[in-house]
Amino acid sequence: MGEREPIMCVNVYSTSGTSDNLSRHDMLNWVNECLQSQYKKIEELCSGAAYCQFMDMLFPGSISLKKVKFKTVLEHEYIQNFKLLQAAFKRVGADKHIPVDKLIKGRFQDNFEFLQWFKKFFDANYGGQDYDPLEARNGMMMGVDGRGGGGGGMTNKSGSSSRLAPNVSVNKSIARAAPSPRVATQPPSRIAAQRVTNRLAGGDHQRMEELTGQLSEMKMTVDGLERERDFYYGKLRDIEVLCQEQEMSEEKQTFIEQILEILYQTEDGFAVPDDAPEDGLPSQNDEDEY
Repeated sequence: MGEREPIMCVNVYSTSGTSDNLSRHDMLNWVNECLQSQYKKIEELCSGAAYCQFMDMLFPGSISLKKVKFKTVLEHEYIQNFKLLQAAFKRVGADKHIPVDKLIKGRFQDNFEFLQWFKKFFDANYGGQDYDPLEARNGMMMGVDGRGGGGGGMTNKSGSSSRLAPNVSVNKSIARAAPSPRVATQPPSRIAAQRVTNRLAGGDHQRMEELTGQLSEMKMTVDGLERERDFYYGKLRDIEVLCQEQEMSEEKQTFIEQILEILYQTEDGFAVPDDAPEDGLPSQNDEDEY
């Protein structure tokens, strides 16, 4: 009777085909606005620290931020953060398995897909409560050193807590906001050259992401071809064994039926083509081609 009842959450299940996902820039802006962090890339979320603080925001008491490694670039500490996150999921009844082995590698696609799911989970469970992310993590900075975040004290400039709408609309101008005005010390030509360099760097990053996606598709295609190859090789091997066993046998009809049974056998994911000959043999036109 003395045990505290677990906080129950709203579970979400979505796929890329049915969800209206934000772009990677908008998603990153959303994270930085919610947590007052300074992440520059989706890949930096591989430390798991941001998700741990989101859980503290959504379900106070579900996770201990004192155990979270906000300042780290070590994979084994990333794993520890995700263990804390998985335990928090269990406490609130979140039916989600965290692909830790993939996330800690810091690849864009894996981390982006998990962030897309978590954004929907957040929207379904956030109640509009006030929350000061900097105070909650004792002023630790997040995102300034790459994956794990940086150390050092940092206070909330406004001194007030953050209030976020469940479906907060990301202000794209925040990500592009220029730093505080300073006296120009560089000639206009050099400033223009730097802008061109920055645009080219952004284009290279986008191209890299496109190539990564194409590589993933090619890998899926190769896996499918290898599976099909193994399937048909198994057929031929079974036929070879039957031929060796029936070499001296008189039961020809039974032997033929066994061969046809192997040839017509299908595996999950494969189907007999609609235009296949009924007798299972090549058509006359196919023979003429050869």
